[in-house]
Amino acid sequence: DELMSPASMSKLMTLAVVFRALKTGQIKLDDEFIMSATAWRRGGAPSGTSAMMVPVNTKEKLDLLLQGIIVQSGNDACIAVAEAVAGSEDAFAEIMNATGKKMGLSNSHFMDTSGLPDPQHYMSMHDIATLSWHVIHDFPEYYHLFAQKDFVYNGIKQGNRNPLLYDTPGADGLKTGHIDETGYSVAGTVLRGSRRLIVVASGMRTMKERAN
Repeated sequence: DELMSPASMSKLMTLAVVFRALKTGQIKLDDEFIMSATAWRRGGAPSGTSAMMVPVNTKEKLDLLLQGIIVQSGNDACIAVAEAVAGSEDAFAEIMNATGKKMGLSNSHFMDTSGLPDPQHYMSMHDIATLSWHVIHDFPEYYHLFAQKDFVYNGIKQGNRNPLLYDTPGADGLKTGHIDETGYSVAGTVLRGSRRLIVVASGMRTMKERAN
């Protein structure tokens, strides 16, 4: 229950909000959302962070933006979707916090969609595991996206950073994260037969250590 920076594992809550909006019909997979200058500057190529690399002022379908978030960990895609769904990233973060409370997350607070460092943006390992369970069980129609190993957009191929997908039988998700403050992290899951395991780990010093 210790508070820590979830880094890009925060995107699991971003995705949970988007999946809920899809389920209720508020948005559709073929809706086109624009990559605003704000989203491009804060989360795209100029930011130096993980990005889908959608050009500024380009309209792209939600179906592709979701792959950019899940496979490529695109901060630009997160912000673009948040702006389209809620009007701004700040407003979307409020929805994330309200959704977290409904899920029973007692040690979480979100300030943005991507998990960029902020002293008021935190989760606990237990909450990340609970959130992972909800993503798997509440949205089975979209869950297959987490097992996708790579995605090509704008001529740029990026691989899924989840090491479990490449050498662990039954692995089908979920999300990795990294910031200097807390090191490398992962929320992973494996399904074998009817038994599913969820693991959340953080504080590894390298990608290799995380993979091991």
